[in-house]
Amino acid sequence: MKDALRKIAGETSGVAAVEFCVIVPVMLLMFFGMVEFSNAVAVDRKVTLVARTLSDLTSQSKTVSDVDLGNFGQAGKAILTPYPATTFQGTITELYVDPATHKAKAQWSKGLTIDAAGNAVLGLSSHSQGDVIVIPPALTVDGTYLILSEVKYTYTPAVGYVMAKTGVNLSDLTYTRPRQSLCVMYNTTNCTTF
Repeated sequence: MKDALRKIAGETSGVAAVEFCVIVPVMLLMFFGMVEFSNAVAVDRKVTLVARTLSDLTSQSKTVSDVDLGNFGQAGKAILTPYPATTFQGTITELYVDPATHKAKAQWSKGLTIDAAGNAVLGLSSHSQGDVIVIPPALTVDGTYLILSEVKYTYTPAVGYVMAKTGVNLSDLTYTRPRQSLCVMYNTTNCTTF
């Protein structure tokens, strides 16, 4: 009996195979988790760039039309490449800081999405004309205008078991001041205040 136990204890020919079977699933999980996490960080950075681009392009204009806003959406789609842009939602809003109330009010606002064909589609915004929007105190300068861009994106991981199966919601927003004029006019010929 002692000899049999010594022989079993000294047997190591299957140890490597058992270790391999135990370690491989953990290593694969870590590998795919790291890949998905890296992709999510890359997409989050692109969402920030899209928010900055939408705000920056709008603030460089004196007036904007639906065609211009659609082109800005196409620029956002290009930034998101190679990731799908169909879950992209953007909003461009011009704000006016009312000197009487010291609050920012929406002057105009347009929503942007990308359809399945890859075209920018203008739509309704979550902000209505005259809505009060809370802005950082450092940007509250009475009688001035701001361009606010908000971007939302749902990142869906390729390997759903490592991260959320339904997707990760990413968002960012950016404020810029108009550069070429006091305000950026949309469907108007003068700067309006509501």
